[in-house]
Amino acid sequence: MSVPQQGGGPIESRDQLADYIASGEKPREAWRIGTEHEKFGYAHADHLPLPYDGPCSIRAMLTGLQERFGWQPVLEQGNIIGLERDGANISLEPGGQLELSGAPLETIHQTCDEVNQHLAEVKEVADRIGAGFIGLGAAPIWSLDQMPMMPKGRYRLMTDYMGRVGTMGTDMMYRTCTVQVNLDFASESDMVQKLRVALALQPVATALFANSPFLDNKPNGMKSWRSHIWQNLDDARTGMLPFVFQDGFGYDAWVDYVLDVPMYFVYRDGKYIDALGQSFRDFLRGELPALPGEIPTLSDWADHLTTVFPEARVKKFIEMRGADGGPWRRLCALPALWVGLTYDQTALDAAWDLVKGWDDETREGLRRAAARDALAGEAGGIRIHDLAREVLAIADQGLKNRAQPGAGGLVPDETHFLNALKESVDSGKVPADELLERYHGDLQGDLSRVYAEYSY
Repeated sequence: MSVPQQGGGPIESRDQLADYIASGEKPREAWRIGTEHEKFGYAHADHLPLPYDGPCSIRAMLTGLQERFGWQPVLEQGNIIGLERDGANISLEPGGQLELSGAPLETIHQTCDEVNQHLAEVKEVADRIGAGFIGLGAAPIWSLDQMPMMPKGRYRLMTDYMGRVGTMGTDMMYRTCTVQVNLDFASESDMVQKLRVALALQPVATALFANSPFLDNKPNGMKSWRSHIWQNLDDARTGMLPFVFQDGFGYDAWVDYVLDVPMYFVYRDGKYIDALGQSFRDFLRGELPALPGEIPTLSDWADHLTTVFPEARVKKFIEMRGADGGPWRRLCALPALWVGLTYDQTALDAAWDLVKGWDDETREGLRRAAARDALAGEAGGIRIHDLAREVLAIADQGLKNRAQPGAGGLVPDETHFLNALKESVDSGKVPADELLERYHGDLQGDLSRVYAEYSY
């Protein structure tokens, strides 16, 4: 989840909303890669999720990282709720999931080094306090009632609202983890092409990274239960966004969409003010019931942009949101997949050619099939396994075309970061398939063993 946005004066005209997004445009040489990933913390003693307070807790983790590795604290109402260092930050999801939002970096080599360093630091502190962290898309055993709530005002408001819409909002907040990548665009037309490719191909990422087949200590019938949740959450702010594929789509159309999404809150003086269900359009007119007479600032608009949750999202960059959290190799594979598809124009054009003939029903069908069956899914006559093979070939060539060397020039490009995904396509098995096989095999239905075997 995002932290409160800072900076930006009053919004005096609607044009500023689109201008804010357009201000993210960068020339190709300035494009960067921002990798984010979440993970569940638990106590070694009882395998229960980490509470916020106590000797083995989220607060102890954040304090330990601050003291040992030079992170600077982020406070809310006197509670440490995050950390900042060198353009990166560590934040908390509602149930205590620890999230790294990485610094904007030039290559996958760099972002993978960052992930590796972060996990090493987390493990060192966790070992000292008797905790561990696990990379899965959903909590396999813990009930919703067992999940703690972090002391963030945003989450208190969201928890209340999620109970009113959809059927699975609180499960999403407290019992899931993701890995995503944030990527740049050069112009409005570049944003449009990238967003269309991103939305259309999120089901491929969902399938390849599917890693949430368990819930409440048993199989849940899905390969990516996390993706299934997003299909049953809040129709006003989730989905595949058919309007993005219509003629004339651009910044203004995105602004219209976000303006129609009901608000959650307004952040003022370190506090979250309840604006649940209210309209940002009313806010622009100075008619927001939560703050009568006030008009919003650009910081308020930036905050509101973080409260829409489609499969891919536009802010000053594009977020790829379809993948489950997972093991270390896949934390590097996710940015490699999307950088390969979108940061080389030949690859981006090839990816668009692959999907441009699909209709809304096909895109939505693939989304649902990926959550249920991963690579074995099919919709509109398209087999996801075959599609994933084509997509990986395009991404592989895109990374070759980028020709970004690593290891002091010993590694010629970034293609090896796709190896985990190529293995899945070759075998037809994604992490969820392997977990289910083990559950019915050597684990003998004992999911408590996943903590020791699948932790970082």
